[in-house]
Amino acid sequence: MILTFVDWNPDPTIFEIFGFPVRWYGLCFAMAFLAGFQVLSYIFKKEGRPTEQADHLLIYAMVATVIGARAGHYFFYEFPLLQSDPVRFFTQMIIPPYSGLASHGAGIGLFTAFYLYSRKYPGQSYLYVTDRVVPTVALGGFFIRMGNLMNSEIVGKPTDLPWGFKFYRDTEFNAMSNAEVLARHPSQLYEALSCLVLFFVIMWYWSKKKEKTPEGVITGWFMIVLFGLRFMYEFLKENQSEFENTMTLNMGQILSIPAMLFGLAVLLYSKKQHSTH
Repeated sequence: MILTFVDWNPDPTIFEIFGFPVRWYGLCFAMAFLAGFQVLSYIFKKEGRPTEQADHLLIYAMVATVIGARAGHYFFYEFPLLQSDPVRFFTQMIIPPYSGLASHGAGIGLFTAFYLYSRKYPGQSYLYVTDRVVPTVALGGFFIRMGNLMNSEIVGKPTDLPWGFKFYRDTEFNAMSNAEVLARHPSQLYEALSCLVLFFVIMWYWSKKKEKTPEGVITGWFMIVLFGLRFMYEFLKENQSEFENTMTLNMGQILSIPAMLFGLAVLLYSKKQHSTH
């Protein structure tokens, strides 16, 4: 029998401890940093660098991710609230519970943190640092999107493809009756698997050259491929904010364009620097 759709109805909460819910998204978020730390420590160790530096870089990355993702969500997707009620805008952004995180904001925060880290450790250039961290970012992207999948959020548009998911717990785009729930693109799964493949490709490339890798090559291609795919996947996703419904390109696509241009600029810079040596 040919698969016509996938019934998707997992409970976002795994279990509770003394009334405190342990959620799949929180677990995936923690796994993103734990797995990333293991990968980064492995890279530093193979290149003869102290693993303590990986500890420090992880702290930079954790703080930057949380602040950048939270601020990014509000400035990119809740901007109408800033115009109508600035006090409420900043209050909701700062005070828990945190119900919105934006990957583009996390990216801005991370690349800012990498600059601050490279200033503290002069022996590591900015692009050297970013080249070693982007595989962990790709791996982190896999875990975060899997967390979105378990939360039944950031859903795709309706589809009649055989792998469409029926997100029964999504109340934003679905009818109240389960019988009327439409099968949708599992856009979270598309992005998660893309990030996982990108992680393995980057690690394979790095393993071939390690510290001899031309600085900026990994970072440049990472930005172009990741955000190029993000740009395309947005055509299959429902908009995250109502104001995007009147736009030709949604906010995710608009923000992906400068990210891709940044990657292209890094590649050109890397090629120029490599040709002069």
